[in-house]
Amino acid sequence: MASELHEAIFMAKQERHKNLFLNYRNLNNFPVELLKDEGMQFLERLFMKRNSLTTLPENLAQKLPNLIELYLHSNNIVIIPQAIGNLVKLQSLDLSGNALQVICPEIGQLRSLRHLRLANNQLKFLPQELGDLRELETLDVSMNLLRTLPERLHQCLSLQCLTADRNLLHCLPRQLCLLPDLNELSMAANCLISLPLDLGRSMELQFVFVDNNTHLKGLPSYLYNKVIGCSGCGLAVQMSDMKQLCLTLGDVTVPLPSDVKAIGSETDRVLPLEELACRVLHAAHNWTSKDVRLPMPFLLPKNLLDVVRWPLGHCHRCSQPMFTIVYPKLFPLRETALAGVHKRTTVSFVAYCCSSHCLRAFDLQG
Repeated sequence: MASELHEAIFMAKQERHKNLFLNYRNLNNFPVELLKDEGMQFLERLFMKRNSLTTLPENLAQKLPNLIELYLHSNNIVIIPQAIGNLVKLQSLDLSGNALQVICPEIGQLRSLRHLRLANNQLKFLPQELGDLRELETLDVSMNLLRTLPERLHQCLSLQCLTADRNLLHCLPRQLCLLPDLNELSMAANCLISLPLDLGRSMELQFVFVDNNTHLKGLPSYLYNKVIGCSGCGLAVQMSDMKQLCLTLGDVTVPLPSDVKAIGSETDRVLPLEELACRVLHAAHNWTSKDVRLPMPFLLPKNLLDVVRWPLGHCHRCSQPMFTIVYPKLFPLRETALAGVHKRTTVSFVAYCCSSHCLRAFDLQG
């Protein structure tokens, strides 16, 4: 493994590669070969995902001065050195899936940064200096321990997508309503009690995900013309003690969705039978084995076959297909980017889902 690493870095230096892929190398330390002599002045993109790095070298910017993308997803990085601020050309930084508890204020010196991903760490707060990132377009801080967001975050005037799912947030800074280019806001599975009354007033903001906030009782009126996220694809939590029900078609047995295996309380959201039927038919249509191909879908009328063959979308978390209206009709698609996209007579609004199994609800198919 070490010889392969040395050879990859040697070839990159010899041929002046702009991209270097060091993913899945079982690295515990940053390779010294990258930092020897003048370093790699020509390198622009460095991929070091899924290693075991715990920190970054202080002289990283000196040895890799032209770095524009740095991907460090799924390491064991505990601390980011202050010298990170010297990577003045950096546009994309991915530190998701590490062990970060603090982000140094010097990150605000990355004035060219456009994409910052800090998801799945142990962050309890974010530095106010994030507000200095005027070119920032994407910020993902989901799955941390955040109770508040920086007050100066509204100064990121280029911010288009803000994701803060699965934190401990109680409120959303009202100043975020002033962000002129914010298009998607996701704060699912937090502790939100209320939302700013101005949220959604901007015409740019089209997608808002605030599902799984159990204490959130209402939405600002401006959101009623937006695409509001619900609670996942409707996939029920698996129950180990429940007998599996199946549908027998000749010699073939098709497991029924877990949704039809239990009777819920009046507070439970239940998927429509039409949606469940579409999912079963879709699974049957795509089911194959060495010896058997289910014949049932081919006996369906062509218009129905087209419906079950092509889902409206898929759940972001579990890829469960979605076909019909499974979100309350309180939020129609008027004056939004998705208005008029789907022309099916059986579907009037976007297909969202309705259980707490998944966070995100919708992944539009092209």
